Amino acid sequence: MHSSLMLSNERIKYSTMSNQPLVRENILLGMGNPLLDMTVLKGGTDLLAKYGLEKNNAVLATPQQLSIFKEIVDKYNPTYIAGGATQNTIRVAQWLLHSHWATTFLGGVGDDMFKKILEEAANGVGVNVHYQVYPGDHTGVCAAIITGEDRSLITELGAASKFCVTFLHQPEVWKLVEEAQFYYLGGFLLTVSPEAVLEVAKHSSEHNKVCSSNLHAPFLCKLFADPNLELMQYIDILFGNGEEAREFTKEAGLGNQGETMHNVKEIALRVASLPKANTSRPRIVVFTQGGKEPIVIATQGEVREMAVTRLNPEDIKDTNGCGDAFVGGFLSQLVQGKSLDDCLRCGAYASKVVIQHFGCTFPLHPDFS
Repeated sequence: MHSSLMLSNERIKYSTMSNQPLVRENILLGMGNPLLDMTVLKGGTDLLAKYGLEKNNAVLATPQQLSIFKEIVDKYNPTYIAGGATQNTIRVAQWLLHSHWATTFLGGVGDDMFKKILEEAANGVGVNVHYQVYPGDHTGVCAAIITGEDRSLITELGAASKFCVTFLHQPEVWKLVEEAQFYYLGGFLLTVSPEAVLEVAKHSSEHNKVCSSNLHAPFLCKLFADPNLELMQYIDILFGNGEEAREFTKEAGLGNQGETMHNVKEIALRVASLPKANTSRPRIVVFTQGGKEPIVIATQGEVREMAVTRLNPEDIKDTNGCGDAFVGGFLSQLVQGKSLDDCLRCGAYASKVVIQHFGCTFPLHPDFS
């Protein structure tokens, strides 16, 4: 690889500390929507047709679609797994880091049994969870409908939709924000509290910390491109997939007049070169393209591809969560000051592990080295 693509103090300066251990408590903070995943493994085609859902897409449930969750519980015998895209990523990163409480997660939940399930799953691998709890409300759910190697996600946010920036202003919560050196701000949270996302992103930029985010779904791209939010100027590392990349470039007007951009490598280069508030480090853009096409990485005016290892179809249990796992693997190495190659390699490892399990789950101990 090119030396200019190395994550190091001399080159990209993504290691933000000097005279202290690289992995300490609360070094990585994630903020997003904690959800209980309901996974449907059989009969999903009928659900997609009935509720107007597409394969390999993610949507928030409309009022007309809310009945899908009761129908899944009543008729489809779902499996229940702790989820939410950002919380998944933080759990995977913590699993790979080994150091207890190296990661923190913030999000909104109801005071119910689902909240206990989520909390136990996160605490079980050592994530320092701080939920904004809404008594009398219910914890959000996400139905993952699996059809072959494809998955469709539909979400009802519940109490997660009430998460607000005032929660960050509580002294014990803001202390966690200040202690972190790396942030992962879930794109889905922009539909809930863009103010909270912006406050943490600005803090990261102003204090020379590292802020990462994820486009997460095509419908969110208009928020990342919103000139009133101006969020992108604070993002040091952006993740997404090929479909989201094409939607973002359309919303942001990155193509020339009348040009429709389809080349993911060119899109990644243009996104990487967008203006940044903190110019001490360049932006890194990582676009995955499913399990068959190479991963595209762009930074410092250069773009390259990383081949993906194809699995035997019979080894693939569930694609839901493998993208979240990729980011978790990447971030677990980033906070240790490892090279970009190591970050990508660990991301691929984590994704490969999770795709062979149902939901974003994994063995007790990783074997990455």
